[in-house]
Amino acid sequence: MNADAGFADAANSVQPDGSCALRTAQVCWSNTSPVAALYDELGAGPFSFIAIMATPSADFPGVVAEAQRIYPDTDIVACTTAGEITGAGYDEGTIVAIAFPADDFASCSIMIEGVDDLDAQSVVDQITLERIELQQRSSTFPNSFAFLVVDGLSLSEDTLSATIAPALGDTPIFGGSAGDGTDFQQTLVGLNGRVAENAAVLTLVRTRLRTKVFSLDHLVPTGQQMVVTDADPARRIVKAINAEPAAREYARIVGKDPEQLDRFTFAAHPVVVRIGDAHHVRAIQQVTENGEMVFFSAVDEGMVLTVARPQNMVTHLQEKLQELSTDGAPSDIIGCDCILRRIEAEQSQIVRAMSEVLSEHNVIGFSTYGEQIGPLHVNHTMSGVAFYPADEGDTPHVAD
Repeated sequence: MNADAGFADAANSVQPDGSCALRTAQVCWSNTSPVAALYDELGAGPFSFIAIMATPSADFPGVVAEAQRIYPDTDIVACTTAGEITGAGYDEGTIVAIAFPADDFASCSIMIEGVDDLDAQSVVDQITLERIELQQRSSTFPNSFAFLVVDGLSLSEDTLSATIAPALGDTPIFGGSAGDGTDFQQTLVGLNGRVAENAAVLTLVRTRLRTKVFSLDHLVPTGQQMVVTDADPARRIVKAINAEPAAREYARIVGKDPEQLDRFTFAAHPVVVRIGDAHHVRAIQQVTENGEMVFFSAVDEGMVLTVARPQNMVTHLQEKLQELSTDGAPSDIIGCDCILRRIEAEQSQIVRAMSEVLSEHNVIGFSTYGEQIGPLHVNHTMSGVAFYPADEGDTPHVAD
């Protein structure tokens, strides 16, 4: 279901004490002035920052420039998507806006350029200084999180996530890799009128609201394993598995025709790698003409990959989102949801059921080329943050 070309739809969540948590809106990409339409629903603010997730059908530089003109005193963080999550659930062809009222949130946003060749120490120093300064100027806000959007074709999300994690202290981080539908041609991020490739935008947030950063996936490891025996880690390419051509050996293990491998196969037969006590997906993006496999995240020789079995995704999503309501239901949830989950939902004809669950739990966000959680870049997951009313006794902040 797509937003009407002429109107923006808003969903402004209200907490039990009567105050708004987030202000959200969406508009069809073909609207001639999409941010003006979003403004009609979001209002003038004041907002600490606004996150914009835009379909690749939109004029992304134009959207970013228009947002900067309309909200000149507000940080505007933006990225392209592989699909959107609106009030109706899974959506396409829309521009989603999430505004964070300044009464409840304080933030600072940093564009990190050249993510494929980071000056790690400089980046860590900058983030550390910004985090300390934000904490000092928002001392009445007890809770914090960080939100990261990054070029999904940079091949550098793993290194970036690991690099910035130490600078965050005890601040939990989640995020997503910018997408380009299923084209994999160009993914963009933006900050305050500036648009960039091979870049990321990190937003540090403090809030009086209670928050919970989370990550979920519905995959269970099986006993089927394979070893990467030849790889090009810099390009996330696996050339050989078990000393055999990669795509052919993967197809043999999952019982498929090597000539018929596609994104539906990869979504139905994901592979995971064990890190500590947990398994994390190493999702397959595509097969090259010479039978090599391109992954969405880091791979290397000697890595042991385990085929995973999907659980019922609708039931699993309902259960995990319901768990977020154990101590009271969140007013809003922002979700960064892997494109492979949407593809799996399409293949299994459960898009409507998934959308109903997402809508029921007030999830808004976008489909990604990968997700960030803590120091890790992962795939085939949803990462996000849930917002809850402030603890009693917390004094609302009044914006200057």
